[in-house]
Amino acid sequence: MKLQDIYIYPIKSLGGIRLDSAVLEERGLQHDRRWMLVDAQGRFLSQRSHPHMALLEVSLRPEGLRVIHKMDVSQSHLVPFVPETDRMIPVTIWDDQVAGQVVSETAGKWFSERLEMPCELVMMPEKVRRKVDSTYAENGETVSYADAMPFLLIGQASLDELNGRLKTPVPMNRFRPNLVFSGGTPYVEDGWTSIRIGNALFKITKPCARCVLTTVDQDTGKKGKEPLRTLSTYRKFAEKVLFGQNMLLIEGSTLHIGDPLIPSGM
Repeated sequence: MKLQDIYIYPIKSLGGIRLDSAVLEERGLQHDRRWMLVDAQGRFLSQRSHPHMALLEVSLRPEGLRVIHKMDVSQSHLVPFVPETDRMIPVTIWDDQVAGQVVSETAGKWFSERLEMPCELVMMPEKVRRKVDSTYAENGETVSYADAMPFLLIGQASLDELNGRLKTPVPMNRFRPNLVFSGGTPYVEDGWTSIRIGNALFKITKPCARCVLTTVDQDTGKKGKEPLRTLSTYRKFAEKVLFGQNMLLIEGSTLHIGDPLIPSGM
């Protein structure tokens, strides 16, 4: 088994970026979900309620993040790595409330126009510490603006098995993993308790419960019923549809495509 793909999603719920290598940090891959869009009340925005967010594509540039609209690439905006304001506002992700640093007035205006609603773009400064649920934490770890855990792992064989049940196959981007591995049998990752990828060691904390975001076509921004409908027929446990495994970093600093996987707990 080998590491096949590495993905980051710098702005929560916008388009992902595939990398050849990545820097590991306690709260997730470098740049992963360090930015987030919030509404006028400071609550996070996502494709669950705003599927057209999928049409905003993100790329890494030396000076920051370039965001374009897939349907009109002339609509673009550069998000600087360093915020242009010192303004901190309270922001809410699920049951957590933490501080977010407003990136710039121009970013808020640009995203408000694209999404047709008032919003702000915030960044998570290093000094802000959002704690991982103590039920799963190993050493008091923190997490970015991700839903709950710093890393998400999925086997390509698991997606292939699912696609064998679907009338129209879906790509891996429906599930927004950070790490995808090749080899192994479908859902082999369900039985692991930890995994070494290259020189990095991860603790597997819990399966990932899936929601309606998986039904959003990332190319069109339209919602459907699949693959959640099919998954719910055979991957439902305690009323939750599970696909992929959440993880914490125990040790390591980098990952590279092609790194070998050595799991434990099989």
